[in-house]
Amino acid sequence: MLSRRQFSAVLAGALACPSLLRAQSVPTSTLRDAALGLPQLHAILVQRGGERLLAEAPRGRGLEAGANIKSCSKSILALMLGTAIARGEIAGLSARLGEVAPQLIPGDATEGVADLTMADLVTLRAGLEGTSGAKYGAWVNSRNWIAYALRQPRIAPNGGRMIYSTGTTHVLGAAIAVATGKDLRQLARERLGRPLGIDVASWTRDPQGYYFGGNEMALTPEAMLRVAVMLRDGGTYGETQVVDQEWVEASQVARTTSPYSGLEYGLGWFLSETGWVIARGYGGQIIAANPERGLAVAITSDPTQIARSGGYFGDLMRLLDGPILDLS
Repeated sequence: MLSRRQFSAVLAGALACPSLLRAQSVPTSTLRDAALGLPQLHAILVQRGGERLLAEAPRGRGLEAGANIKSCSKSILALMLGTAIARGEIAGLSARLGEVAPQLIPGDATEGVADLTMADLVTLRAGLEGTSGAKYGAWVNSRNWIAYALRQPRIAPNGGRMIYSTGTTHVLGAAIAVATGKDLRQLARERLGRPLGIDVASWTRDPQGYYFGGNEMALTPEAMLRVAVMLRDGGTYGETQVVDQEWVEASQVARTTSPYSGLEYGLGWFLSETGWVIARGYGGQIIAANPERGLAVAITSDPTQIARSGGYFGDLMRLLDGPILDLS
């Protein structure tokens, strides 16, 4: 197994000689050694076309046990929004919160929240002070998560800059539940789980009974990979159109930029210059697809450790852009 220093050397060599590696192709064993040399990594699955190139779980609970995918849940939520729009349950991305789910808005909400569109919410551009990071604890200990999020001070206009906030996606999840008449677990199981052949276990609910929209969902690494394959293949899995192709394509159009990683952000998915469409969760949880290269990847990691863009998440991006990308 490679040490952290050896892993960095492998990646540095890949970046220094990309044409040579593309000509000769990085052996799967090199990718395996680089991936398993990351001490936070629990499991990794890599698929090219229909071929499984790597399936390893050196730590954690294995490939078949559920893992907390953390904020990858936001990207799953975005897919469920796409299904609601395709079915006409929500009029479209321009539909306003005050039209879709007015009952969610408290009487003392911050001015302008009724005019927040589904696009504003799914792209994290609600303009309200965030409830993630240092403010996360106070938010999830409040009596009403939705009302709390919608009372936050305005720090940008609706549809302005990206403000990372799980409160924003939780509001979106509740709005989807109201519009469809089904809770998020029902939607996830019926619209994603059933066609993908995966299970979606129950997860955290807020004090009002709404499933957490944007965190705490559990999927197995295999289930995560199937989501990545579906995204890679234009919303299809096998012979089934799981998510509308137009929605999948629209999800990969940049609408804003993360102030932390510098990655562009589409409809709930991060976008890299190298063609990756990425769901990212705290600790280093990854669902990634590269349609142009025919690649799909699932990575789980220790959910208790930080994975900053300048640290472990940076290592994962170098893994995606180096040994994995060069397998195509």
